[in-house]
Amino acid sequence: MDRLHELEVFAAVADAGSFAKAGQRLRLSPPAVTRAISALEDRLGARVFNRTTRSLTITDVGQRFLESAKRVLHDLDTAEKEAVGETAVPNGHLTVTASVTFGRSALTPIVGAFLNQYPRTSISVLLLDRITNLVEEGIDLAVRIGPLPDSSLIAKHIGTVRRILVASPEYLAQRGNPRTPADLKLHSMIAFTGLMPNREWRYLDGRSGNSVSFMPRLEINDAVSAIAAAETGDGITVALSYMVAEKIGNGRLVAVLEEFTPPAIPVSLVYPQNRLISPKVRAFVDFATPRLRATVDRLAIMNE
Repeated sequence: MDRLHELEVFAAVADAGSFAKAGQRLRLSPPAVTRAISALEDRLGARVFNRTTRSLTITDVGQRFLESAKRVLHDLDTAEKEAVGETAVPNGHLTVTASVTFGRSALTPIVGAFLNQYPRTSISVLLLDRITNLVEEGIDLAVRIGPLPDSSLIAKHIGTVRRILVASPEYLAQRGNPRTPADLKLHSMIAFTGLMPNREWRYLDGRSGNSVSFMPRLEINDAVSAIAAAETGDGITVALSYMVAEKIGNGRLVAVLEEFTPPAIPVSLVYPQNRLISPKVRAFVDFATPRLRATVDRLAIMNE
């Protein structure tokens, strides 16, 4: 049995969740699918699927092997296309993800410009406020805000953002401007749970890290709503600098306790580390990286 054929069948079964559906996709009979999977398991000396008459689940061995199998198939497909010149011009579909607020303000306009320049491409944009597994979820690229613990990803540094406290001028005129972090306990706090998960604000006092806890009057799991509440004078909230740069610039919000601002947070464009990077991914990285850097710089405040 051809080993690449076994990998192709294995990946198709894992994606479809069914021997029958994988067979339909590959135009193979059910016995042919079964033989390919059995041959793969015999060669590996382990099961890649647990199967009964009613269910099919991938094993731990199968899950670990799946990532390598998909990478081999992807590299082979890319190599074949490059050999016949099919990829001289970037083409095909990309899936790109970012957080909701960053995607709206920074990524989506760049995606539109990329599609205009490369008409043979198409893009799915997933705006999600969670960390995605690029390989398992079939995502080509992601914008990550924060440290990058996953060393299997290639990362392009985009810039930095900061966590800052903001309030409306009207609120500060009425309640006063906090002078120390401890003063926050005397104010109406709007807790955005994504940045204040434990109802506390972490800050720098000189070179030392510290935190202050408080009981918020309002707790919201959406950054845009928390910022809107602060803008209408409901209290002080925390936001990432790019989220409020324009509102601070036009005077609708004011940064408070700037001297206690925590360290900068890195922003990166990341993608899986394959031996052969497809032209469409390479083109997007080359196109988006300088534009994302310019956007982050434009929206940056207090990044010195």
